[in-house]
Amino acid sequence: MDSIKMKKILTEKLEQSGRNIRYNREKDQLRIENADTKKGIEVSLPSVVGKWNEKKDEAIAETVYYINEALAVMGKETIVEEAEKQIFPVIRSTSFPGESSEGVPFVFDEHTAETRIYYAVDLGNTYRMIDEQLLEKQSWTRDQVKEIAMFNVRSLDTEMKRDEVAGNVFYFLNSNDGYDASRILNESFLKDMSSKMEGEMTIAVPHQDVLIIGDMRNETGYDVLAQMAMSFFAAGHVPITALSFLYEEGELEPVFILGKNKSKNKGDSKE
Repeated sequence: MDSIKMKKILTEKLEQSGRNIRYNREKDQLRIENADTKKGIEVSLPSVVGKWNEKKDEAIAETVYYINEALAVMGKETIVEEAEKQIFPVIRSTSFPGESSEGVPFVFDEHTAETRIYYAVDLGNTYRMIDEQLLEKQSWTRDQVKEIAMFNVRSLDTEMKRDEVAGNVFYFLNSNDGYDASRILNESFLKDMSSKMEGEMTIAVPHQDVLIIGDMRNETGYDVLAQMAMSFFAAGHVPITALSFLYEEGELEPVFILGKNKSKNKGDSKE
């Protein structure tokens, strides 16, 4: 599979009346947009090919679903019926845009040197990022949005799968509800997990739909964690960071792994 073949497959599956599909040869991207509103989404073909190498046709199906859901909500008025139940935090990388494609600033807070906290209105199969325009329309304040979001993230399921590699224990949360990485903001959950650790506790949020907690009991665990985080980062629809974090007393510190050595860049706290 290469970009040209993937371009043909995605074009055939996404082509429909009322849509424009354009290929950017320089960036090797497809842009799929609503013909009327001109709002759309760009898809990196090499990224989809990389996922196809791992998941085959499932990767294509997931990509098509993600694009269709994103386009369905673009340009439509967001109806918020129960704000206290619909607002959630979403974790993004610091390279994620600070404003919408229309130039309206998003509502977000700094988190670590690698991540930011954005806020979204849950719409069922998808969600809309909260920007200043929506904030004003709903007569919300930033503090209200943050308070509701942090309350709601604590209500999300935290059931994890356990695996052991080279004497180290890894826990995976992958519910695919769009907020797996957001569980990193559930302080009571992190403290509970911390109490189970025999070694050092690490946390990774390589992409939106996974959270990995590691119980690092020997140096090999850090190499396993680095490879694992990079693999998930490359496979995610919404990648966040391939770096992992040490968690200690409510603080998150990036872990930089070089071979068998680990180093900590102190000073990047959770809040």
